[in-house]
Amino acid sequence: MNVSSYIARRYFFARKPNNFIQVLSIVSIVGVAIGTMALIIVLSVFNGLQDVLKGVYGTFDPNLKVETALGKTFEVSEAQLQSLRALEGIKGIAPVVEENVVFNYRNTQSVVRLKGIGDDLIRMNKLDTFMVTGELKFREEQKNFAVLGIGIAYQMGILVESDLVPIEAIFPKNVRAGALPSANSLNKRRIYPAGIFQIEQTYDEKYVLTSLEFVQQLTGYRNRYTSLELYTDEGARLNNLKERVSEILGDGFTILNNEEQHADLLRAVKIEKLFVYIALSFITAIASFNIFFCLSMLAIEKRKDVSVLISYGAKPKMIKSIFLKQGAYIAFTGAIVGIGLGVAICLLQDKYGIIGMGMSTSLINAYPVKLEIMDILLVSISMVIITILTSYRPSLLASRIDHKKYLG
Repeated sequence: MNVSSYIARRYFFARKPNNFIQVLSIVSIVGVAIGTMALIIVLSVFNGLQDVLKGVYGTFDPNLKVETALGKTFEVSEAQLQSLRALEGIKGIAPVVEENVVFNYRNTQSVVRLKGIGDDLIRMNKLDTFMVTGELKFREEQKNFAVLGIGIAYQMGILVESDLVPIEAIFPKNVRAGALPSANSLNKRRIYPAGIFQIEQTYDEKYVLTSLEFVQQLTGYRNRYTSLELYTDEGARLNNLKERVSEILGDGFTILNNEEQHADLLRAVKIEKLFVYIALSFITAIASFNIFFCLSMLAIEKRKDVSVLISYGAKPKMIKSIFLKQGAYIAFTGAIVGIGLGVAICLLQDKYGIIGMGMSTSLINAYPVKLEIMDILLVSISMVIITILTSYRPSLLASRIDHKKYLG
């Protein structure tokens, strides 16, 4: 571009647009800033919720869980258990039997998930930190005891303070096909309430914990288990351990880490996060249409200035770039302000917990947030795409102005 064209271009920018266009530009910046800020905050909240879920489940669940790929139960030899315990990085291993069992208490019946665990699991798990009332014990003076989720205890009206009334645990025996059900086809054993725990709704309304021996006797799974729970040292390489465990146990087993044990739930959170991101991006795009109207009106007002530029030798490509840069200036200013506000609000929420959950029974007092660089980059890329889409059409129309008509 020659000197005359450069002077004309400076003249184009020196002349300010009218007040309405300036106000529309400010509105566009504010709209983009609010949309960007909302994206950063909402994505950070979803990240925080994921971490909370992982933390809650990670406290109750093992680092690695072994299940059979076919059927419900499996056998493991003592030699295999010893080999697993000898693995580097394994802190402890606990055979587990889980089964749906009918509980009968004061003529109130409910189906619960009875989980039989060994003493090693109690030692390695942090169940005592979730006790609401009572104590964590499974056997005392020839009596079997159970620790119930708070939801089950409330539903059945179970009183932990008094163990005079036992709970009757009922499970069907292995009856041959075609046999009629009878009283003899049911296993019934008494168990007494010892305590109540509160972890998370999924566990609180479903699980009852007791000794492994009691559940094996009730279900008839003498030397069989429904899972093996492996607890590892801090910093242990779970992928390497999964391979070693698979080598010891052989084929036919599924080995799950913390995330894989709740893959469906975490996947649902990620999908929800994706859809919220798409929805808020569309809202931000709609707010960015102010950029389209602003540039369109600017193109109409600057027709004479554009004609001057063209007469001095400016190419359509340069005219188009001028308007694209104007749109980028509006969008990026709004995006930078929005990202700054979003990050600041998330940091304040993380430190001070300004916005609470509003529920006395919630696990945490305030909404959790976690900033991730990838989210900020994703929002920035979205703003680049939105800017190009909203600025291209006005810039194209401005580059096609008939300069002879406005200079004639």
